[in-house]
Amino acid sequence: MTQSPQSIMMFAAGFGTRMGALTRDKPKPLIEVAGKPLIDHALDLVDELRPIKVVANAHYRADQLEAHLAPKNVVLSREEPDILETGGGLRAALPLLGTKPVFTMNTDAIWAGPNPLKLLQETWDPDRMDALLMCIPVEQTIGHSGQGDFTIDEDGRITRGPSLIYGGAQILKTDGLRAFQQKAFSLNLLWDQMHNQKRLFAVQYPGRWCDVGRPEGIAMAEGLLADV
Repeated sequence: MTQSPQSIMMFAAGFGTRMGALTRDKPKPLIEVAGKPLIDHALDLVDELRPIKVVANAHYRADQLEAHLAPKNVVLSREEPDILETGGGLRAALPLLGTKPVFTMNTDAIWAGPNPLKLLQETWDPDRMDALLMCIPVEQTIGHSGQGDFTIDEDGRITRGPSLIYGGAQILKTDGLRAFQQKAFSLNLLWDQMHNQKRLFAVQYPGRWCDVGRPEGIAMAEGLLADV
């Protein structure tokens, strides 16, 4: 079996502006869903893969995140003075993560079903893939508008289009990050390069997924968890 990545980057640096007053005094990853901070729901999934090195980036209210994560053996990658977006943030954290492929995971979603990280681990094939994204059919999502981000073919390759929503979890080779000149940039730029080389793939998630990007997403996520 192909060796699984041994590090994970958790994206936790955003301002959470869509959450309104809820993020006035705390970072979005510390907003509670069903009595537990969002980032702890994500860490529950990560814990099933241990031993693995866990790194989280932080910018907005970074001191609060550091205090929360320090007892959980999560290493912090502070983004100062400016936030670096997903691509720049991941590149800045590479000294902590290492040079091999990594998991990355957003911290603002709730998953109901199999562990998405384990599904990625089981499907990952670095000989064919530069990135493997966990995507959810639109009809299995809650709290997300739009027709989707990607379309998948019979071999698992994806292209931009409707049908599947990117759920915020993936395995990614990081070599290409060094080619970008800008300090802050989105991982979409790297995905586009991988797509052009026919090395951008996805797994379709068999369960349900809730985006907790707005205040109303909290109740939706709690309802989803209550049904599990």
